[in-house]
Order: sequence, then C-alpha cells, then structure tokens
Amino acid sequence: MATTKTAEQTMDVQESALNELFLDELKDIYWAEKHLAKALPKMAKAATSDKLRAAIENHLSETEHQITRLEDAFASIGEKVAGVKCEAMAGLLKEAEEIISETEKHSQTRDVGIISAAQKIEHYEIASYGTLKTLATVLGYGEAAELFDSTLQEEKTCDSLLTQIAQAGINKGAKTEKA
Repeated sequence: MATTKTAEQTMDVQESALNELFLDELKDIYWAEKHLAKALPKMAKAATSDKLRAAIENHLSETEHQITRLEDAFASIGEKVAGVKCEAMAGLLKEAEEIISETEKHSQTRDVGIISAAQKIEHYEIASYGTLKTLATVLGYGEAAELFDSTLQEEKTCDSLLTQIAQAGINKGAKTEKA
C-alpha cells in the first residue's frame, strides 16, 4: 500500500538537517557544472588527440544538459535555482589549467595530463551525483533522484571513455616523449 506524506511530514523533511545538507550539495554541484562548462572548451582546444578532443566536446554538450537537469531537480523539490562556490571543482579546474600550461603543446604527455585532470573531475562528479541520488531517495524526492541517476550514468560513461582513449595509445605514446 502506497503512503502519501502529510503536510506535517513534508515540513519535517524540508526543515531537517539532512535536507539542508542535500540542498548545500545540490547548490555545490550546480556551481561546479556551470564552471566546468566554461573550462571544457579550453581543455578541448589544448588536446592533441582528435578522439580526446571529441570526447571533451561531447562531454560539454552533456554538461549543458546536466545543468538543465539540475535546474529541473531544483524545480521538482520546490527550491529556487542557486549555486554556491564549489571549492573542490575550483581546485580541480585550477589543476587542469596548470597541467595544460606546464606541458608541451601538441604532445601526448599533455593529453595524458588532460585525461588525468578530466578523470579527477569525473570521479568528483560521480561521487556527488551518487550522494545526491541517495539523499534524494531518502528524502522522498523521487523525480530528483531519477534526474541525478541519469547524470550519474553519463559521468560513469565519460570516465570509462577517457580510460579507453588513454589505453588506446596515448599513455604509451607519451612514454617516449622527452621532458
């Protein structure tokens, strides 16, 4: 038998410490995705491998859809869309910029560095969306949980693709490049 929440139960969830944490995490990843969308074109431009460049450009398109999905998640729980600076993503993006500036242009070593930076970002996103999905489920935000799951699957696919690109030759090619 399905149960529906009473107004009092809904108010209890909205005022809970867990809901507050959930909203903080949601605002955090929203900021993170918006800033990632600005950084991905720079990473794509710096890539030497056509496959890597295409993967990053594809992920930019996915990221733009993920931002819309996050906005839908905010709406589904009756919250105003807002972002709060994500220190983790800010640090990961800074590291990506440093890798690009400190490696030789048009080298496979730079591509290895870009893949490393991109996978660190993917792993952060996988952890964030996995947590958001779980918390949304616990809090009774079924629609938001489904939205987070869709993004989670895309992030896992992107991470796997980056591994494939690295293992298809970029890592070995970089091995012979001079410092």
